[in-house]
Amino acid sequence: MRGRAIEDEDIDLKHKSWFNILRNSWKRFETDEIKDVSLTLSIDHEHTYALKTDLEGYYLLDETAAFKITDLDDEGWLHYTISFAKKLMHEPIQHNNSFHGKMLVPAQNVSFGVISDIDDTILHTGVTSRLKWKVVVNTFFKTPEKRLALEGSSEFYRSLHLGNSLKEANPIFYVSNSPWNLYRYLEYFLTSNDFPDGPILLRDFRTPFDRTPKSEVEHKYHEIRNILKSYPHLNFILIGDCGERDADIYLEIVNDFPNRISAIYLRSVEHQRKMRRIEQMFKDFNEIPVLIIKDTATGSHHAKTLGFIS
Repeated sequence: MRGRAIEDEDIDLKHKSWFNILRNSWKRFETDEIKDVSLTLSIDHEHTYALKTDLEGYYLLDETAAFKITDLDDEGWLHYTISFAKKLMHEPIQHNNSFHGKMLVPAQNVSFGVISDIDDTILHTGVTSRLKWKVVVNTFFKTPEKRLALEGSSEFYRSLHLGNSLKEANPIFYVSNSPWNLYRYLEYFLTSNDFPDGPILLRDFRTPFDRTPKSEVEHKYHEIRNILKSYPHLNFILIGDCGERDADIYLEIVNDFPNRISAIYLRSVEHQRKMRRIEQMFKDFNEIPVLIIKDTATGSHHAKTLGFIS
């Protein structure tokens, strides 16, 4: 279980004026972390864990539960509460010092899991634009409800979630190189576009003055590897795009976890050099099905032929 303690910046995700959108974008990245404070995490109101935030305000509980987890909803979500162990100096605590979180515990009988990128895979971002100017415009000058999901993507993900029997709850993990500062923004986008609920795993936003230890392993590779290790009974479908390093990372995962990846779907981008590189990379690759798709309908048809969806 992972989260972050920060001061409330009173961000309204529905503000539409240019000034308010820009102000909210500034607040989103100018976070005031609540560092080095003690927290209490409670499951089922009887199992508690003592945690502490780090210098960036993050907390992490990563251990095997010593009890049987029974309080799961139909989708496999475990709900918990977390609170500050002590009163904060000069800071009022909202929600009566009781904050709610949830963690996904996939059932043993699900058919597969899905690990998906977000930027330019399901959300128009523009990471391949010159100097990434489209990323800046889309992130800082548009509300999440104005952002466009790639056509048919939410329907495709819901089909994967329901599986071939239409009765499954196949877990969807959203792994992105976007910073944690955009968590609520992306959560709102996924919910408003009717994507299946799933963990959103982002990276720490580092400034030039950040002195916290930097991971030696690329963020997206680290998160995907951790997912596969956490759920050893599950095989996964990987979905990304051809714009950045998704293909390279996914090939590393296939090599590191033999027989755990069922298929790879990569959305094409309007960048000839990048597309030539990806096509060359998979020219003689035949270990698992890999499909480069221009539209979601092609991916859905292919998933049906492999029995992933009905």
